[in-house]
Amino acid sequence: MTSVSARAIKSLLQVAGGIAAMILATALVGALPDSGASAALRTDASAASNEETVDAGSRAVDAEEPRPPPRPSGARLDDDASLAARADPVASYTLRAILDADTHSVSGAGKIVWRNASSKPVDELFFHLYLNAFKNDDTIFLRSRFGGGRSGSKTTQFGYVDVKKLVAPELDGADLWASAERHTPGDPNDETLIRVPLPSPIEPEQTLTLEIEFESQLPDIVERTGFRDSFHMVAQWFPKIARLEPNGKWAHFPFHAKSEFYADFGDYDVTIDVPSQMVVGATGARVEQSETGGRRVVRHRIADVHDFAWSAWDRFVEKNETIDGVDVRLLHPSGHENNAKVTLEALRAALPHMNRRYGKYPYPVLTVVHPPPTASNAGGMEYPTLITTGGRWYRSYLTRGVEAVTVHELGHQWFYGLVATNEHVWPFLDEGLNTYAEGLARRAKWGQGTLIDWPDFRVATEHVMRAVAAEVGHNDVVAMPAPRFATFSDYGGLVYGRTATIAQTLANVYGEDKLVRGLGRYMRGHRYRHPTPEDLLGALEETLGAEPVEVARRALFERGWVDFVAGDLQSVRRRDPAGVFDRDAGRETIERRADEPKDDFVGRMLVYRRGTLELPVEIELVNRAGERSTHHWDGKGRHHAVHYEGSSPLVQGVIDPRGLVALDQNLLNNAAGKKNGTPRTLERTTYVVELLLGLLGP
Repeated sequence: MTSVSARAIKSLLQVAGGIAAMILATALVGALPDSGASAALRTDASAASNEETVDAGSRAVDAEEPRPPPRPSGARLDDDASLAARADPVASYTLRAILDADTHSVSGAGKIVWRNASSKPVDELFFHLYLNAFKNDDTIFLRSRFGGGRSGSKTTQFGYVDVKKLVAPELDGADLWASAERHTPGDPNDETLIRVPLPSPIEPEQTLTLEIEFESQLPDIVERTGFRDSFHMVAQWFPKIARLEPNGKWAHFPFHAKSEFYADFGDYDVTIDVPSQMVVGATGARVEQSETGGRRVVRHRIADVHDFAWSAWDRFVEKNETIDGVDVRLLHPSGHENNAKVTLEALRAALPHMNRRYGKYPYPVLTVVHPPPTASNAGGMEYPTLITTGGRWYRSYLTRGVEAVTVHELGHQWFYGLVATNEHVWPFLDEGLNTYAEGLARRAKWGQGTLIDWPDFRVATEHVMRAVAAEVGHNDVVAMPAPRFATFSDYGGLVYGRTATIAQTLANVYGEDKLVRGLGRYMRGHRYRHPTPEDLLGALEETLGAEPVEVARRALFERGWVDFVAGDLQSVRRRDPAGVFDRDAGRETIERRADEPKDDFVGRMLVYRRGTLELPVEIELVNRAGERSTHHWDGKGRHHAVHYEGSSPLVQGVIDPRGLVALDQNLLNNAAGKKNGTPRTLERTTYVVELLLGLLGP
């Protein structure tokens, strides 16, 4: 690691408070006001997160039933030779959407082909009506007195979805919606999860065709979806069938402000009808386009995905480029040419990087939408083959925030898109693993300047992540359902920051190659599937071994932590034994030598381990002559004595001098020294940055 010069540190400390705030605001991945990672820097007063919003529907899926043992993976999954070619389609949608740009509403109609892929017959369906999260101030999403969602803001114009028709020809064309329960189970004031009883059971492997018509009113952008002026981000816009688990139980939940999504794979065929001046970006490949009567009609198709989103605006500037075999389409506002430039630069590096590590991206297209600054809450979000970035026109001149959010959302094409974990129950499998993977990709491209890359001053995002994670590390466990986190600060710091820090520690201590190989096996082996934490830990155990995986389990599920503390540092001149000794042959007296060597010293440093995680650690000892020696401790037990022999007295001891144990709770207690010693405790960029952020942070 390169060191930060004293001049750079002094200059930073003299920077105005606004710059300090900017550093902190862009510290986390995604760095947009509404991006998930920025949640860790929100104050509780701006977060829609307390017991008011934890609902009965969420509690119903908090605890999953035991799953079968993890699927075998093995070395065959170290490359793409055994990669699944297709998903097993369960829920497929053929829809037509007509946008009224004046009322900001979408008229939708089409059909859903759904297959009972479970082992049990079912006599009910569950639908997610996500837009109803913005229907009124008493929805689960918006009801908190402290704001709504990750951005901490409520909508000014409400949104909703009205189902007009839901019939199934296989069920004699009965009007299924007439018997639907019109509110979320257990919460009469929320309508984001609707139960629809069926007149007769659907047997395992039986297919049901649902003909549907609906009207969706977009809200003024809160997050992820809505409109601002003529810009439309149309996401969570159609009635979406919930996922039925293999055991026949529905994995249903209302739309909670901290939660994201979970659905089955299928094929999507969507025709979008907009005013002719609108440019449309959407999930999937454009297969048809026509214009007539002042309207533009585009048709997009894509297989093997579990969601569909689109955007329409009359002021998009379009750029196209093929990157590693993928047709990339970038839509951005005028005046954001430098943001567009660095976005494509980031994709040129990150797309091949993630292809190599986690299995090749299987889709022919990727659309990137950079919303206008007035619609920033649409930024920093992921959908299959479509991601949103964001930021002011000048942002890419100051930090690598645009690159950060681009690579983060690209990573979600794997960690959410291709491996479709339950983000409501296990958000760390999505956001946390993706944050670590994103950091690897960015570091491969930009080294230690992944967040800030100024002359004489570089900041890596993982150091900021580590600082934020340490701030909330004792507040709760990482591996738990999204609604259970007490605040958005806890959610962001634990799910994003601490998961990434746990992974970074495992990589540093046990080998990055082993960890990344295990992640690769997990991602390839569970492509187009819905894995759980046990699947992840099983894959990692193959490459890391049982002991590191036990560390990971404790860190994720048991609020595991570690703090190495430097204790007593002593050294004395070695002396030959002197005195009176009773031997077998009789008493012997040995006088103290007057000519004992002056350059022969022995010493020790005590190292303490606080916390529950047993991690190996290095200890560096430095003597007065500047000579250094590195010692290793396996981390077992509560304390350890590091012994020393050398030609001059000890002046300093530093625990973990290379900063491998990123989970170490407090770096300020990692060094012990003697007067007149060489001050090296803060010699590395890691320590400087983290201590500085500690002064500036919450």
